[in-house]
Amino acid sequence: MLLGQRGAVVWLTGLSGSGKSTIAYALESRLARAGRLAYVLDGDNLRHGLNDDLGFSDDDRRENVRRVGEVAALLADAGVVAIASLISPFRSDRDRVRRRVAEGRFFEVFVNTPLAICEQRDTKGFYAKARAGELPEFTGVSSPYEAPERPELLLLAGNTSVEEDAEAVERLLRDAGVV
Repeated sequence: MLLGQRGAVVWLTGLSGSGKSTIAYALESRLARAGRLAYVLDGDNLRHGLNDDLGFSDDDRRENVRRVGEVAALLADAGVVAIASLISPFRSDRDRVRRRVAEGRFFEVFVNTPLAICEQRDTKGFYAKARAGELPEFTGVSSPYEAPERPELLLLAGNTSVEEDAEAVERLLRDAGVV
């Protein structure tokens, strides 16, 4: 424990617009203020580099999750709290990442935001385009999202503030002896 913490993977999953990235960055800030090393792996940002060769087919989504999971596992092995923020629509893909991470060091956090709220938050108009048939394979509209069955933490976004959600994740990590 060179860093005074144990490496871990926090995997935030939920629909587009659910608040995953906002919570991820708030958690990263909280951990940094506490002197902990954390790094956000944001799905949108990773699609501009590491995963820029992938589209949104089911196979490409699976490969996106696999690649991010490998990076997250490597960071966790190095003692970093890797905070992955990806829709990651398929349960089996999230479970594969869980198996890749050391026992007790993977924390699935379901950001359960109602579809109607996600659509209201959609400043880029993705949901409207998906509903008009202009964006095929859009998760939650024309492509499925498989909600976690037993996440380590369920956040009912919209009922709490971003800071309260980030605090809940930090508490989960503290209770597990990660930070």
